[in-house]
Amino acid sequence: MTTRLSVLPVLRNVWQRILSVLSAMIRAVEGVGEGALTAWRAATYVLSVIAMAVLLGLRPSSWPRTVRQVMARQILFTGVDAVGFTMRIAAAVGVVVVVQTELWIRSVGDTDLPGPLLLKVIVRELAPLLANFIVIVRSATAISTELATMKLSGEVDVLDSQGLDPLKYLVMPRVLGVSLSVFCLSVIFVAVCFVSGYVVGALIGAITGGPAAFFGSFFRAVAAEELIFFLPKTLVAGLFTGAIASIEGLSVRGATTEVPQAAGRGAVRSLTTVFMVSAVLSLLIYGRLLIFQVI
Repeated sequence: MTTRLSVLPVLRNVWQRILSVLSAMIRAVEGVGEGALTAWRAATYVLSVIAMAVLLGLRPSSWPRTVRQVMARQILFTGVDAVGFTMRIAAAVGVVVVVQTELWIRSVGDTDLPGPLLLKVIVRELAPLLANFIVIVRSATAISTELATMKLSGEVDVLDSQGLDPLKYLVMPRVLGVSLSVFCLSVIFVAVCFVSGYVVGALIGAITGGPAAFFGSFFRAVAAEELIFFLPKTLVAGLFTGAIASIEGLSVRGATTEVPQAAGRGAVRSLTTVFMVSAVLSLLIYGRLLIFQVI
């Protein structure tokens, strides 16, 4: 009897520990589920904003003069003003990537490989990603800050009270303007990257062939699918960048301290989304191409 009584507290402690472990596991599962639901709601909201912006952009009635002016200013700031910065970054990347690739290819003795390899590295991945980074650094934070300031100053409420849809007059031209700017900057990035890489490589002796041989190997590797798939890697990622920056800017409630927070969230979420979108598109596009090649 005495032995049974002495075992009971031990069993009670063990049971309490099991209950605490189960409670912790349940809380962890609830936290993961809540986080997944929050991420799902945020993703569907961003996708719905992108879909509405694209659909509105396809309607001729959605382009009164004020909307055209907003989009022109957005392209001017995001695309045109960023050309110089993009060219400097592309020139540096071209020197590093092209020259290093040429030296590596020469060491293995395969002179036919530079074109396809550079095409895959620069056109497929580096140019869209880095053009998006440049736009996020220069414009995503500016869009979030501008829209947050407009929200706090009551300009968004004034548009609403006049029956003007903020999605049409504020979000749509910015989303489409950012997307087009990313595409154009990516094209400039590719051109400057190859030109700078060839010029520097020829000057230091890393590239021995003439410009016809160098650029010819690249153009021979270009297929129609490459040009087609370059579009979603730039345009789709740009749509996400513009939509996320606009959503974060319009999410402020009433304090001026929320403005820099919204700008920071917009930049971080845009960067994260650009990586995820690029990875998903690579899996979908190039994996599918691989299947076609196998078939």
